[in-house]
Amino acid sequence: MTDHVNDQLKPMPEDWRRALAVVAHPDDLEYGCSAAVAAWTDGGREVAYVLATRGEAGIDTLAPATCGPLREREQRASAAVVGVSEVEFLDHRDGVIEYGLGLRRDIAAAIRRHRPELVITLNHRDTWGGVAWNTPDHVAVGRATLDAAGDAGNRWIFPELTERGLEPWNGVRWVAVAGSSTPTHAVDATPGMERAVRSLLEHRAYIEGLTDQDPEEYCRSFLAANARTVAERFGGRPAVAFELFSR
Repeated sequence: MTDHVNDQLKPMPEDWRRALAVVAHPDDLEYGCSAAVAAWTDGGREVAYVLATRGEAGIDTLAPATCGPLREREQRASAAVVGVSEVEFLDHRDGVIEYGLGLRRDIAAAIRRHRPELVITLNHRDTWGGVAWNTPDHVAVGRATLDAAGDAGNRWIFPELTERGLEPWNGVRWVAVAGSSTPTHAVDATPGMERAVRSLLEHRAYIEGLTDQDPEEYCRSFLAANARTVAERFGGRPAVAFELFSR
């Protein structure tokens, strides 16, 4: 891919059955790519979610002990809207996730458990398109997910996982990064957009702490605007964009 704005994005691969999405917080997937997830589950594909934290530091007016369980409930309800029933939490601390062997090991273990062909994560780079600074949690989890996709297939990296009965999984064929400023592929957002809006809306406590705008209006306008920005590079169709790394 080159950097020319007019380069068209390719359709995401469709010859897979299982995907695993790994992100830092509740709502990361709903802000990023749930319209694509809805389309995939509609097509009979299996998608599972793994979250590094419960987002317990995400609402200023709620103490973490109260906020974490609330955001976990919202995330499970949100996932169900787009056809995802498996949602796991790795119990890293919100806001202070550290990139390193522990995080790589936990994500590699999740990949071995779920045995996906496609792994999805969120922007792992320092900025959002060179405009806004990314959070350390997103950077750490995104980078660790890219690394763990390889770790999961090597029995000599984290051999303790094999001892726990998690056999190596070499079946990851792609890692797709949502929110990338250099996307290569896309998924038509139109079929899944209404469910994407409802899915993001399930994070009501978080959204109400974030904006005074009507929650549904906020969700709809945010997701529609994002999808429209991709349309000019995807045949005029509103879409969810990904940077796709092949393995």
